[in-house]
Amino acid sequence: MDPVATSPRRLAVLISGAGTNLQALIDAQNTSSLPNTRIVLVLSNRKNARGLIRASTALPPIPTAYLGLQPFIKSNPGKTREDYDVEVARIVLRAKPDAVVCAGWMHIVSEGFLDVFKGTRVLEGEELLAREVPVINIHPALFGQFDGAHAIERGFEAFQKGEVDELGVMVHRVVKEVDRGEPLIQRRVEVVKGEAIEAYEGRLHKVEWEIIVEATRIVLDEVQPPLSSDGSS
Repeated sequence: MDPVATSPRRLAVLISGAGTNLQALIDAQNTSSLPNTRIVLVLSNRKNARGLIRASTALPPIPTAYLGLQPFIKSNPGKTREDYDVEVARIVLRAKPDAVVCAGWMHIVSEGFLDVFKGTRVLEGEELLAREVPVINIHPALFGQFDGAHAIERGFEAFQKGEVDELGVMVHRVVKEVDRGEPLIQRRVEVVKGEAIEAYEGRLHKVEWEIIVEATRIVLDEVQPPLSSDGSS
């Protein structure tokens, strides 16, 4: 049996908060939704992120890491936000992931971070990547609709005012332009005039939990065939 085809696909997940999208990935690993897949690192930029607990209490436990921007800058005088991003990239790189998923990662990564995973930038003391490692992100809006922060609230308000006809969520490839990478999956989410935002948000999150798993499988299948593959292309 081909050892490359059967080795687990390795996933690194970046989070900032409760980790419900992370939980969807934890539940899906090594099932028919994400076959032969193992989460090898969960990294947070917030020390008290609930997602870190989800990872450490998973069975088996998932390795975790924490690196906050402001603590990093305070303890490294002269360092910048870009230096922080490179240090995050170094931590992730050492977990040797086949793909990186930003699952509620509330930090805009710099081009330097992305260059590391494209293989166009080699960090001192680290090995050259054999191939590009895809980086994807989940965003609670359709492509081009509400880029950046507070997309749920902005989108919901716009719908209620009649400024847009539909809302949704997507998983996209991460590029230097915020939320402008190629969408892997987009899905519309029902929204009702006059309803409470909590009702819409609940439906949206359920869709997020589905498509983050589906998109993760897409990029993992690009870089390494799943266990069930017969090796044909």
